[in-house]
Amino acid sequence: MMDSDKIYDYPGICASIMEIDPKIRFVGVINDRGRLVAGGMRENVEPLESENDDEMMFMELALRVKMRREFDATLGEVRFALALREKALAISTHLGEDILYVVAEPDADYGALPKRILDIVDA
Repeated sequence: MMDSDKIYDYPGICASIMEIDPKIRFVGVINDRGRLVAGGMRENVEPLESENDDEMMFMELALRVKMRREFDATLGEVRFALALREKALAISTHLGEDILYVVAEPDADYGALPKRILDIVDA
């Protein structure tokens, strides 16, 4: 269950998640307006998209998360969302009122990775 009163250590959470798996490329916290407020790309990893594309992607993610919340009353809160693309695995989850966004290589373990991320977020 989401706890909007909890204070999160965004840099600490991002660093802990980055350490889970070397296949993780990016860990960031996105606010409800689609702005990156903490985290970023793993060192020495080439981005798949431009900075401008990042901004568009973050805004689209924020909108998608807002739209998903429309069904929280009937279906319960979304614990995480996962998208497997040809070039990346993307996982998003709530972090208070913000969004934790994790991008990994497409061959990362998408069965275990979300649970390990939630274990850190829920700690």
